[in-house]
Amino acid sequence: MSDAFVEVEHVDLAYDDVSGNAIEDVTLSMQEHEFIAVVGPSGCGKSTFMKLCSGLRRASKGSVMVGGRAVSGPLKIVGMAFQNATLLPWRTALDNVLLPLEIVEPYRSNFNRSRETYARKAIELLRSVGLEGYEHRFPWELSGGMQQRVSICRALVHEPKLLLLDEPFAALDAFTREELWCTLRDLWTRHRFTVVLVTHDLREATFLADTVYVMSKRPGRILARRAIDLPRPRELDAIYTDHFAEIVRELRERIGRIRSA
Repeated sequence: MSDAFVEVEHVDLAYDDVSGNAIEDVTLSMQEHEFIAVVGPSGCGKSTFMKLCSGLRRASKGSVMVGGRAVSGPLKIVGMAFQNATLLPWRTALDNVLLPLEIVEPYRSNFNRSRETYARKAIELLRSVGLEGYEHRFPWELSGGMQQRVSICRALVHEPKLLLLDEPFAALDAFTREELWCTLRDLWTRHRFTVVLVTHDLREATFLADTVYVMSKRPGRILARRAIDLPRPRELDAIYTDHFAEIVRELRERIGRIRSA
């Protein structure tokens, strides 16, 4: 038996009988606590791969295992955050973070009795990402970067074992994006969840990940695996080093060859 936490073996996924496979013959394994990034051309199936890991989509062929069990539907041990924060505008930052505890078992059954305990936990998460004092603000009172911090806290409040991030910083300016790289780095260092990051930003992938996978054009296949041999903990200054630039250049060249093929 494999000791991998996420095991994807020879997976195809087709959304319908007309458009063909979105991804094809994808094989990949992740260890528990590993941080991987998936990069590739637009439309290559990066987000589709993430949906397979979460159980939001079932493979047309092959198998997906998470935590030693076959994935047959949405997983409770998963937290997700997306490019848009998708906060509910009528709920405060705190109440947005609490939302998974209201709807995911076993928290749901105890929510009313344990709300104060859950709220303290959510407030501590918000504080850990620099949002102390903003717990009772509504989304429209927060900047884009603050909203994305709330979104990440919401994805983590039920202590998921697997965090799935789909272009979570793409809509932010460069300075805010780099600031949130460090926020995510610190959260991962502290909580050691397993992460799949889908991104177009090769610097982001290189700074955050242990391993970067490069996908082909549709139908998406894994064409390359690049271990990131930068020491941890990584400070932001690492992005200005020659070795960092070499890794980014290598990934960019691989994707360039894929796009022109």
